[in-house]
Amino acid sequence: MHRLELIQQLQHYTSDYSVESEFKKHFLTLLDHPECFHRHHLPGHITASAWILDSSKKYVLLTHHAKLNRWLQPGGHADGDENVSAVALREAEEETGLTNLIIVSTIFDIDIHEIPSRDDMPAHDHYDIRFIISADMTEPLSQNHESNELRWVKLSEVNVLTNGNVSIARMVEKTKSNHGHTSSL
Repeated sequence: MHRLELIQQLQHYTSDYSVESEFKKHFLTLLDHPECFHRHHLPGHITASAWILDSSKKYVLLTHHAKLNRWLQPGGHADGDENVSAVALREAEEETGLTNLIIVSTIFDIDIHEIPSRDDMPAHDHYDIRFIISADMTEPLSQNHESNELRWVKLSEVNVLTNGNVSIARMVEKTKSNHGHTSSL
């Protein structure tokens, strides 16, 4: 999936969550900028992440992000790569050590969230495109320097662990209901 295909998918993306309709407008505006896939593009840029589910869809793999000190789904910067599904897959592999990952959805969720300022980088927005990725819970995990911990978490326990993070709670609800988006599980 490259820029034009991403734009087309976003144009056709629908959600039961009104916040995503607002996000969609901002994504489409951002995608007009030639540098939107680069982390130096401020005040925001495209990122991609992986909502990693086990085969039963009752567990999700979360990482305790070292810099942000929060439980999140694996993901990261596109760094110029317009193929955001490949970015999500690459980030999932790098951050979890898993190698038998399969993307099972088109766009699953979209979110815009602020990243606080750090060192020489001012506060900025991540325009995150999320994909469902299937993984085997028995495959060994291997965290990298970006994570304090990796953990398979029951969907019913995610909201407590993430302190009610609104965008993660939305993905939990979508997973449980198997609707609310145009992608298939």
